[in-house]
Amino acid sequence: MGLILIELCDYNLLAPQHLEKIAAHPEVAVMSYDCLNICGMCSMRPFAIVNGQRIFAPTVEECVEKIEQKVNEEIEKLA
Repeated sequence: MGLILIELCDYNLLAPQHLEKIAAHPEVAVMSYDCLNICGMCSMRPFAIVNGQRIFAPTVEECVEKIEQKVNEEIEKLA
């Protein structure tokens, strides 16, 4: 398992398939859960939790970009 954890809710608009490129990094693990107990967030907009920080955006594409940026920041911290 990686040092950077991306957590997704199964009911989210953002699915693990959207993060395949990001998950290719050996430092990254993507986990999908039935529920992340952030009630209503998954039905309002795409989101993920990256190392405990909520990342969200109006569209899946924008959310993936923000997640990739956050992952790159986390990888830089590890270097």
